[in-house]
Amino acid sequence: MTNTVMTTKELSNRIAEQIGMTKRQSDQLLSAAVDVITEALNEDRTVQLQNFGSLSIKERPSREVMNPKTGEKLMADPKRVIIFAANPALKQQVR
Repeated sequence: MTNTVMTTKELSNRIAEQIGMTKRQSDQLLSAAVDVITEALNEDRTVQLQNFGSLSIKERPSREVMNPKTGEKLMADPKRVIIFAANPALKQQVR
């Protein structure tokens, strides 16, 4: 199985075909959806998409790391990471 990438442009084109809208309209729709999802995540909200999954933010605390070249121990800064949890319906369809 080869793993190819679906680009934003291809996704937008396929949405336009399925819904029967222009490519420009589907570009705007996809762009707006990404903007709204990003805003919600920045507000620490979980985004749940029915039959797809949920996106949320998790705070990772600072932790001790080591420089592999020098062996020096450093503290990595805390960071926020995006977590995706697939919906069981999506998992079932992908199998």
